[in-house]
This record gives sequence, C-alpha cells and structure tokens, in this order.
Amino acid sequence: MIYMTNRGKAAFVGALLSLFLPLALMAQPVGSAAARLAQAIDPILSDPDFTNAWWGALVVNLEDGTVLYERHAGKNFVPASNTKLYTTAAALDQLGPDYRYRTEVYIDGPVVDGVVQGNLIVRGSGDPVIGGRFNDGDRLEAFRTWAKALQDLGITRIEGDLIGDDDVFDDTPLGYGWSWDDETYWYAAEISGLSFNDNNVDVAIRATRVGQPATITWEPLNTNYVQVINETTTTGTGTSIDEGYHRARGTNVIEISSAVPQNRTDTESLTVMNPTLFFVHVLRETLLQEGIGVVGHPVDVDDLSIKPDYDAKTVQEIAVHTSPPLTDIVHATNKHSQNLYAEQLLRTLASARPIDDEDLEPGSAAMGLAAAMTTFATAGVDTSAITLVDGSGLSHLNLVTPEMTAALLSYMWNHPDQTVRTAFYDSLPIGGQDGTLEYRFRDGPARGKVHAKTGTVSNVSTLSGYVPAGDGTPLAFVLMCNHHTLKSRIVRQAQDRVVNALARFKL
Repeated sequence: MIYMTNRGKAAFVGALLSLFLPLALMAQPVGSAAARLAQAIDPILSDPDFTNAWWGALVVNLEDGTVLYERHAGKNFVPASNTKLYTTAAALDQLGPDYRYRTEVYIDGPVVDGVVQGNLIVRGSGDPVIGGRFNDGDRLEAFRTWAKALQDLGITRIEGDLIGDDDVFDDTPLGYGWSWDDETYWYAAEISGLSFNDNNVDVAIRATRVGQPATITWEPLNTNYVQVINETTTTGTGTSIDEGYHRARGTNVIEISSAVPQNRTDTESLTVMNPTLFFVHVLRETLLQEGIGVVGHPVDVDDLSIKPDYDAKTVQEIAVHTSPPLTDIVHATNKHSQNLYAEQLLRTLASARPIDDEDLEPGSAAMGLAAAMTTFATAGVDTSAITLVDGSGLSHLNLVTPEMTAALLSYMWNHPDQTVRTAFYDSLPIGGQDGTLEYRFRDGPARGKVHAKTGTVSNVSTLSGYVPAGDGTPLAFVLMCNHHTLKSRIVRQAQDRVVNALARFKL
C-alpha cells in the first residue's frame, strides 16, 4: 500500500516551518558562490556519459539554509537506499536513541520434576539483531542464555512445542514492489516480528580437488531447517569464483552451483522462508545441544487456532532478551545498508506509534510510513507528494525529490535533541573509512570528512549526506542519478567528483 497524507496537513505544517525554521529550502541560489559552484558541478553532471540518464542534485548551506546548487531538485527520483535516511531519521526522532527491543520467553504450563507440562513461547518485539552482530559473531548467545535460564529453574525437558510469536508485525514477508529474483540473497531477507541471524543461513563453500564438488557447511549449526543441494565444482587455481545460488521460491531448498578455485573458500548469506519458524527451529536445536529435551515441535503462532494468553495464570515469563540501543541498530543499518534492519525499524514505528486508521493494518509497512510522516512533515517535507512503500529502498516504487531529502538532512542536522542529531550523523558511512564508503574517497579533500548514505538498485545510484566546504561551512548535499545504463562505478565516480568539489569550495 502507498501511503500519502492530505495536502491540507502538509500545507499547514509547511506554513509553520516557513515561520519558525531557519533552513528554508525554498531559497534560490544567489550571488557569486552559487555561480562558481555551478561552474564546478555542471560539467560533471553534463558529461556525455549521462546523456540518457537523469540527474537530480541539491546543495544547501546548513548555516543559513541557502541553496547553493540545484538541478531538477523538485523532480521525483527513485532513492534506492537513500530511503534509509527517512526510516532511520523517523525512528530516532520518534523512539529516541535509547530505545531497546524486549524479546520475552514464557512457559504456559506447570513445571513438574523438571519437566514443563506445556509449551515454551518466544514473544517477538521486532528486534532485528538477535544473532551474532553484537556478540562478536556468536550467533547462538541469546539462545544459550535462555537455556541457562531454564536450567537455573531446574527445567530439563519441555513436553510441549516451541512457539514463535511474531504478531507484533503483520505477516507480509517482503517489501512492496521487491523483485522476485532477489529473494535468495541476504539483502532481500524476509521480514518478521521474530528474527534471527538476519533471517539468513551463512554458507561456506570450500574447494577440494579440481573437478570435484566443493564442501559446503553453513551456520548456525548446519541446521536442517534448510536443505542444501550441492552442485558445486572445484576449479583450477588460476580461475575466478563463479557464484551460483538459488532458493526455490516458497521453500527452504537451496541449490548451490558455484565454481570455486582450489585453495579458496567462498561465503554467502542466503535467505530462509518463514523466519519465525527458523527462529524456534534453531532454538530447539540449541536447547537439545545444551541438554534440555524438547518433545514437541517448532510452531509459528500463525498456525495456532488459539493464540497465547499472556495474562493467564499458567503463563510464566522465564527470560527476557534486551537489544542494544536504537543508536547502535541505526548505526548498523546505515553503515552497512542493512535492508532487513530498516524494514524492521519501519514496522517498529507501526507497533510503537500506531495510527488510528482502519485502512492500515497494525504492524504493517503502511502504518509505519503513516507514523513516519509526522517526522517528515516537521522536517518540511511535502508529505502530500512523497511516495514511500518500504523502509529500505529496495523497491523501485519509492519516489522522493532532492528537495525532500535535503529538508530531512537539514532537520536532522539541527534536531532539537542533540543525542538524536549525533546518532543520525554518526550512523552515516564516512568517506574512505567505513561502511559502504570505505573504498570511496580514498584520497581527495572529502576523505574522512564526508558522511553520506549510498543507494544502489538497477539503473539507480544515489549519494546524500554532509560535507564541510573548504572554508569549513557545513553543507548538505543530495545527488540522485536515475535511468542510467552505465556501470555503477562510473556514476559513483561522478558523485565523488562533485563531493570533492564541495569539499574544496570556499563560499
């Protein structure tokens, strides 16, 4: 569903902003500074390589809101992962940098002689990071902690099932408009109120002898939740890795046909179907490994005719997992352009800041976007004109203008809560240093100074963020290229040239 607020609300908020916000992006380029900057940028974006491409650009002086450069700044562009700027800004703005998820573990029957006469239930809150990212790669740390909690209560066996409750979100597993042929790969992982290991299995393909199949292992635990079909081959040492992965749609059957050179290992993260069931399946395997028997089976709460009643006297909370603060999750989302985390954050807004609208499903992306519009409107974005359908930018159906993105960047730069401003700014990749900009801006004046979010989908490349001018003036910039048919590196090189020009520029 595409959500757009009414024009009246946007006009009212826009009028207030024009009175009270110093960063008025409606200002036109003025004076010799704008002319000099145009002389530096225009030749880059007008290069014949981009004859059939469409550039949108906007550069704003963050000290006074003056527009220093613009090209098609009021036109719509597909933002790709620049969408994460919107999602993470709204999450920080509305939930706060210290927000944490709580994943609760219950038993719903009495314990008799160390045996739970009932089920174990994991109630998800939408936490996207249960797994190894914040545990030095130890994917199972939370599960082993729960096993110990059971052991501390003297529990040695569970007679019932392991139930995964993902009802905090709706049951739509993928974003609106996502490409079907992305579904195998980590960046298109299914979305769930109960998520584990980024909703992927991590595969390692180790070459053997030339002409022989490679050896395949996967984490966590070589789990039998997935079936891996080995169609790989080992090639000579002078060859390159040729990857081949496919998860049959609607199944957890993964076919791997990669060719891997001798003495090499190839790794990849591949998605699973039904992350909720994956979660409790691996939890069961972990409990068994830790010496706790489980008689029942992994169960998705959606398959139950009667949902758990957490207020019942027989239901007892036995453990809670608390996530890292939102600051850290947003940092991982933007630095590494982690699509799943952005999607989970969007739906978290839906559950934590629900909108009273009977047309919006609770816990859905549409409701999350409706909630996020409050932040966008406060930032001066025309919410009657913006079109967002997901939280990550994987969909080609998202449409924003450079003006909208610059307004959002300006708002976050001047956010009234310094902790929000810092969390947002620090989450952006730094040129030549980390995240998706680690291998860009390796030299030049913007190295170590530009903080910006990248964005790439087919025929789209975007880069938006902050960089100080050569005289130290803070600038917000938006660079969006759509409909290009070039190699992405050529577009990125043009973006980098523009940002380096900004870093040299003196107002």
